[in-house]
Amino acid sequence: MTARTLLRALVLFALSGWFALAGAAGLPESVRHALREARIPLENVAIWVQPVDAKRPILTLNAGRPMHPASVMKLVTAFAAFERLGPTYTWTTRVSTTGALVDGVLYGDLHLTGGADPLLSFERMWKLLRQVRALGIAEVRGDIVLDGSALRLPAHDPAAFDGQGLRPYNTGAYGLLLHFNTLQLTLLPAGEPGAPVAVAASPPLQGLAIDNRLVSTGGACDVWYRDLGATLEAGPTGPRLVLAGSLPASCGRRDWSTAPFAPQQFGTAMVAALWAEVGGAVHGTVRVGSTPPESVTLLLEPSPPLADVVREMNKWSSNVIARQLLASLGASESLALDMVAGGAQVAHAQLAAAGIDTDGLVIENGAGLSRIERIRADSLGALLLAAWRRPYMPEFIAALPLAGLDGTARRRLATSPVRGQAHLKTGSINGVRALAGYVLDRKGGRHAVVMMVNHPAAADSLAAQDALLEWVWAGH
Repeated sequence: MTARTLLRALVLFALSGWFALAGAAGLPESVRHALREARIPLENVAIWVQPVDAKRPILTLNAGRPMHPASVMKLVTAFAAFERLGPTYTWTTRVSTTGALVDGVLYGDLHLTGGADPLLSFERMWKLLRQVRALGIAEVRGDIVLDGSALRLPAHDPAAFDGQGLRPYNTGAYGLLLHFNTLQLTLLPAGEPGAPVAVAASPPLQGLAIDNRLVSTGGACDVWYRDLGATLEAGPTGPRLVLAGSLPASCGRRDWSTAPFAPQQFGTAMVAALWAEVGGAVHGTVRVGSTPPESVTLLLEPSPPLADVVREMNKWSSNVIARQLLASLGASESLALDMVAGGAQVAHAQLAAAGIDTDGLVIENGAGLSRIERIRADSLGALLLAAWRRPYMPEFIAALPLAGLDGTARRRLATSPVRGQAHLKTGSINGVRALAGYVLDRKGGRHAVVMMVNHPAAADSLAAQDALLEWVWAGH
């Protein structure tokens, strides 16, 4: 390192410390007090607040320091998708065949070719297979072949992040993703302790046996899912999902979920079950494979528009939708290692083209479920302001949870005057708590707000975040 480079680094370090002190000097006392109570140093906090019609922020703290945003990173994915694809963009699933149909019998294979639709639910797949039946196909004298090659993806280990490989939030992207790769379990505890908990599973998955060992207990309904566990075992006739633990009867009905299979196996199991449900027969198997280029199209199933996909992603913080979007963005980057890496490149480029500083930006999967993703608070703030000026602004904002009312923010600020006045994307993993979005103050002015906390006690920063939002609402 040259003397000039060393001097420049020292000056920048000193300036960053000065700006941090300057920002801390203007920090609302309510926020400062809440952070002090949580024992979180100011150096572990980044804040950025600016009215959408102003030229500069009214409050900053460490805003130029790259921080882990957790699920707030989904705002980057959403912005890049709107910029590159547009709010009306759709994905298409194709049904085709190379066989001949004679008297209700298809002599050949039936192909389902994915287009990376993020919202291809089991209800929509059931309808699509019902349409196949309506075309006169009652029996397939071949195989039903599922083609998920639309996305060129890196290897994915669902247990790599936290060892919880059966949790749906750890599911990776896939070209023919069905029902978010999620088995939904409706739990109905009995009225007396020790009695079994009834379980209703959907969608149907052919070949999966459910071994229900859940029991009802007495007591209050606290963290209701704390004592629930799911494991996948090899059974005598195939895979067996073992559900063990207890659920207080006072909880009533609860919805739980798991991801027992990788997306490829989940898809074949679901399609096999649904094809039987609509009255279809298949002489071969339901398997993963490629679609021949000469296959003849029977049906095309378009997805909901991107605006609806982003709304589903951000309202409920869906990691798998974020992964699908990032990979879809990478489809145009043929020189990238894979479409996830390509999607990260596209996201960087789209932000830069919008005049957003990407220095310090690190994108791994676009969902925030990562230990390495980073972004600066001022970059997030610039993104919020840029989205505010875009034609798709209504769709971008409407996709964010409304504080105290819906989505992942439905329990936030429920008794505060901010309730219903803030559209917020929140994020939380171990050591990280973040939020970013828009707050309408009591005079009708709208502000873009960002706050990120990276500290072992980040989970205790909720009061400080709420204090910041109430400060903005009150008009400073």
